[in-house]
Formats: sequence, structure tokens, C-alpha cells
Amino acid sequence: CCICGQSGATIMCRDENCDRWFHLPCAKEGGCITQYINPYSSYCPEHRPEQDVWVTPEPGTECPICMEPVEERKTFSTMVCPACKRAWFHRDCIQGQAMRAGLLCLHCPLCRDIQEFLTLMFIMGIRIPFRLPTWEDNDAFADLGERHSRCNARECLYPGGREEAEEEGPWELLLCSSCAAEGTHRRCSGLRSRIRSWECDSC
Repeated sequence: CCICGQSGATIMCRDENCDRWFHLPCAKEGGCITQYINPYSSYCPEHRPEQDVWVTPEPGTECPICMEPVEERKTFSTMVCPACKRAWFHRDCIQGQAMRAGLLCLHCPLCRDIQEFLTLMFIMGIRIPFRLPTWEDNDAFADLGERHSRCNARECLYPGGREEAEEEGPWELLLCSSCAAEGTHRRCSGLRSRIRSWECDSC
């Protein structure tokens, strides 16, 4: 391995004029790039692809992911969005974001571009798994799609309790027309049958 000097299973730089070999785990440490798309090419630091964007970050620019300062120019560890050319981020930060977001949700953290951004990330050796984002695991946000179904009147009059309602009539449950986060039975708030909307006290 040209990085650690140890022997063992190695991969070779894709450049046909280069005879450098390195271990895959050593690649990042040595500034090599491995592209996780067909044909899964690896490049040594001398022949690795570089971003074709000729900009430099403003003084004090921070990575929008970790909120820590980035380097003063493009390097192996500091990258820039090819679309907006304003979002600068650390390689490690965008790699972590890619692993959490997956191919379906990864985009520039600033301008939200997808097409140019993803193309560059693949070229620059960012591994992006083809799966749903980790925040979708175990239906973590499933309850966000549930409709409010409780009477929040100061005094609920329905014999069945606050959690029960009927399809129509005095025990129909109306949700706040502004926030939909509170509800009331018609009778509990003195609402006649011709009234089709209601707002909670907060709204």
C-alpha cells in the first residue's frame, strides 16, 4: 500500500499511467477517492478528480451541517456545491449526511439542488446509499399524518368522552379551521348545525 506501506489486499489507481496501489480503508486517510458507482473506480491523490468550480469561500464561512469553519479554499476535505457555489462543507459532514439521507433525500444543504449536487458527490467519492432516509426508519414520523380526534372544549358534554365523536349532529367533531390542532364537539362549543367552521381560542 502506497499510504501505509503494509501488504494485503489492495486496489489500484484507475489512471492507466499510475502504478500506485492502496488499501480501501487507507484511501480516505491518504486523500484518495473511490467512486461508489459503476465501474467503482479509485484514484490516488495525484490523479483523483477535482471540483471544476473556481470560487473561494468568504472569510468566516461555516459548514451548514456542523456549523464549524471550512478551509479558505477547495481541498480534499472542503467541498462546495456546484449549483449555488455558496454552500461550503466538510467532506466528512456531507458523507455523514449522505449516509443518513440516502439517494432519495440528499441535496445541497443550502440551495437544495439535487441534479448537479448528486452528480458531483458521486464523482468526488461520496458514498450515497440507495435507500430511504434513516429518519423514516420504524415509521418515526407516522403520527404526523394522524388527524386530531379529541374534543378540547373546557367542558366536554359528550357522554362517550372527549375521544369519541359522531359523523354528524351535535356530537360531530370540528377541528380548528386555522391550526387543526384542537377540536370541539358542536354542542360543547354551542355551534349550530349550519356553522361549518370553527376556530380555537388560541387562533
